[in-house]
Amino acid sequence: MRALIIVVVMLGLGAHRDARANDAFGPVPRAPASHSFKVGTLQLMSLRDAQIVLHNDGKTFGVDAGPAAVGELLKANGLPDDRITLGLAALLVRTGHRVILLDCGLGPKARGNLLASLRAAGVSPEAVTDVAITHTHGDHAGGLNDAAGGLAFPKATIWMAAAEWAWIKGPPIAPGVTPIALDGHTPGHVGYEIVSSKMRLLDISDLAHSSLASLAKPEWTMGFDRDAVLAKATRKATLARLARDQELVFAPHFPFPGVGRVAVDGEGYAWRPATP
Repeated sequence: MRALIIVVVMLGLGAHRDARANDAFGPVPRAPASHSFKVGTLQLMSLRDAQIVLHNDGKTFGVDAGPAAVGELLKANGLPDDRITLGLAALLVRTGHRVILLDCGLGPKARGNLLASLRAAGVSPEAVTDVAITHTHGDHAGGLNDAAGGLAFPKATIWMAAAEWAWIKGPPIAPGVTPIALDGHTPGHVGYEIVSSKMRLLDISDLAHSSLASLAKPEWTMGFDRDAVLAKATRKATLARLARDQELVFAPHFPFPGVGRVAVDGEGYAWRPATP
């Protein structure tokens, strides 16, 4: 069953990617890096994969607001107004004998460096027992393949949510690691909530892409969202809850290591980097 799952996922990647992704994504290699921290008794590690540059062209951030409004927000925060730069990282969770990777990045053929970050942190790809995919866009699932086109994590079980594949809801992957529906980005887009010793962390995947624009203007339409109305409602409701509860967040596209909290900031929200 594990091999069948992997084959289906690999063959299906292209069909699930946004049609504009090749035009908008600009992967930039970054040096391998890892950042370890704990949530309760669980050991977590943020692993750098790459950097992605998106043009401020009205097709991604602020589709309904326009490039001028996005540019004004960027300039007001001391950033170039013609592009939005995102990080790209994955989260490793150790629980019992399980070594769980939440998403696996672009893959080496697309200039991703996740495998190098993993090895630099002292973890071999063969040691990964589970790979939990939030959704099948190439920057989150492309790393299932290694540079030669084989299986990057040959001993891992691949997990995916119901509507994204096979139309079945999965149980918790392991004690303390549970998929959470974050609807709208893709048909089965999920995050993963990690709970240990009364501490919680939510891996939000692509609920929010930019630590500035996605939080300051959660009502802006994101061009990569399959269902923009649903994604917007999910983003607003989830950010409001995260700011209220001050739950720890892992955001793979935020500045590395992508760990922190969401805070209310005027009519929107702001990112507050922090690790336990």
